Amino acid sequence: MCGIAGVLRPDGVDRADLDRMIRSLQHRGPDGRGALVAGAVGFGHTRLAVIDPRSSTQPMATRDGRCWLTFNGELYNYRELAKELEREAPLSTRGDTEVLLRLLARDGTRALAKLRGMFAFGFYDFAERRLLLARDHTGQKPLYYWHDGERFAFASEIKALLALDASLAEIDPDALHEYLTLRIVTAPRSMFRRIRKLPPGHFLIFENGRVEIAPYWSLRFEPKHSMSFDEALEELDARLRDAVAHHLVSDVPVGAFLSGGMDSSLVTAMMRAVGGAPFPTFSGDVALDGRSEYPHAKLVADRLGLPNRRLAIEPVIARILPTVIRYLDEPADALSVCVYQLAELAARHVKVVLGGDGGDELFGGYDRYFGNRYVERYALLPEPLRQKVLGPLIARLSGGHWYRSVGHRLKWLHLLAGLDEPGKRYAKSLGYFYVSDEYRRTLYGPALLARASGFDPEERIAELHDSADAREALDRMVYADTCTRLPDHPLMILDRMTMAHGLEARSPFLDHRVAEHCARLPAVFKVRGTRLRVIEKALARRYLPAEILRRPKQGFSSPLFYALKSEFGRLREALLVESRLVEDGWLRSEGIARLVEDHIAGRADHAQRLWLLCAAEVWYRIRLRGEDAVEVEEAMLRRAA
Repeated sequence: MCGIAGVLRPDGVDRADLDRMIRSLQHRGPDGRGALVAGAVGFGHTRLAVIDPRSSTQPMATRDGRCWLTFNGELYNYRELAKELEREAPLSTRGDTEVLLRLLARDGTRALAKLRGMFAFGFYDFAERRLLLARDHTGQKPLYYWHDGERFAFASEIKALLALDASLAEIDPDALHEYLTLRIVTAPRSMFRRIRKLPPGHFLIFENGRVEIAPYWSLRFEPKHSMSFDEALEELDARLRDAVAHHLVSDVPVGAFLSGGMDSSLVTAMMRAVGGAPFPTFSGDVALDGRSEYPHAKLVADRLGLPNRRLAIEPVIARILPTVIRYLDEPADALSVCVYQLAELAARHVKVVLGGDGGDELFGGYDRYFGNRYVERYALLPEPLRQKVLGPLIARLSGGHWYRSVGHRLKWLHLLAGLDEPGKRYAKSLGYFYVSDEYRRTLYGPALLARASGFDPEERIAELHDSADAREALDRMVYADTCTRLPDHPLMILDRMTMAHGLEARSPFLDHRVAEHCARLPAVFKVRGTRLRVIEKALARRYLPAEILRRPKQGFSSPLFYALKSEFGRLREALLVESRLVEDGWLRSEGIARLVEDHIAGRADHAQRLWLLCAAEVWYRIRLRGEDAVEVEEAMLRRAA
């Protein structure tokens, strides 16, 4: 795992520019840095040494100097690929970087079909004067770029591009609208108008001043496997054990994130079964009203005979949010704060952790996957009954103090029933807790309202849902999620928050071969009525205590939103009403104040909306206004005291 950067400009690359980019990425690669510059091309790299730590330095060039590579990530099948290459010529290192370099030099974009892993890289062929960028199948590793005529730059993180050219710190209003609507910013957009994000499963070619982007992989759901449930279970077990074994390949210590939920518990148990030797596990504890997941994590660790380290995550925005935003470069929800703190703990003991990311998408783990079926049934009721009788009754219900309350579920059901098209209905279902239509009129300033009238963030979700190569409703929802929400929310956060501490996070569920197999499983193997994760639970019975299988899904960071009610009130003036976003006309102070007042008084549940606004404000101050993160934090702490 590393940080990569590159610049192409016909008038020559300034080494000082490249060095600034590299320094901004030092946290991603604390074990070393390197650069190559030749005329119009410059590549940079910061290294976290996990495989072949004594060699495999980057950027790496072919022996004849024709091709350069700067590479972030891991190729889990590099040993198999190395055997193929060594039949042609011996390799000089034991790592995956030289393997990738040789493959790309020989096969070009055709090499992408052979890769199994998580990766983002830049590859330059001097003979062809062509730059190739590529990002892994599911978007585990990030890749941003900027293009202006003959000039082009790319990097693992936005901050490196801002270090190259500070004028790129310009807001994209559409991205702000999308973030407040859906909690994510989807590729190719970023929060910065001229900085773009390469989508997962795509490659980019820059040649003769032109950019071409194309997919090399997409999740396919048809044809379905013609196997029984028991046969599918055996195949899934074998594929996951193989994926876990490949993800354990490392020359440095490996541990596991263990939340106590189904996904991380199953990965941890399979690591123990495959690897044999004990390894450390790390658990974050966000305790609120008896909703702590830690007892479940401790139960799993004890049953598996694994050491466990617990971190109590404090519900405090002021002390940590500015630091988190500085590493993220974009605003995000409370999951970022939780992962940041847990990664800090894990990095003191290991360099690599495995986790359960992707399990919800692969196995059907979200309530909305069955909830949309109930929407269809509710929508069959006569519209006058829904709108004139049931609607007013449901509107009076409180959302309570938990995101899975009965009040929230009924409000969500009623909202979606008014939409006829499945894609639009699903897109709307993702934004219920955020800044939906009813709040924009009071929250958005004139400039943002004007942009919102011409751009609908939900359209992209609806298009993906409706265009999926799938017949099952569940598959269409999963496809939309794997193209947008998965890479642009949990995976984005996981990468930035672990790499902030020089920690590599790996996700066996996101092995693309496992994902391909799961996509072709019949939907009934995953969701039956209100039963979620059917086949995953059947597999988990082989590895986990029964108590873990019976407990409802919670979400690692979910309690944090609700534990912050008092701090939202204390920060109201400093962070929300006296907002820089308000000063510059993007938001309205009176709308923000009303949200805070209603939330604190218990009249409405705005916990997640207020978090999004707080994160957007801190991001705007640090990245757009250029305020120092430490000073922002100190100011927040003074007001929160």
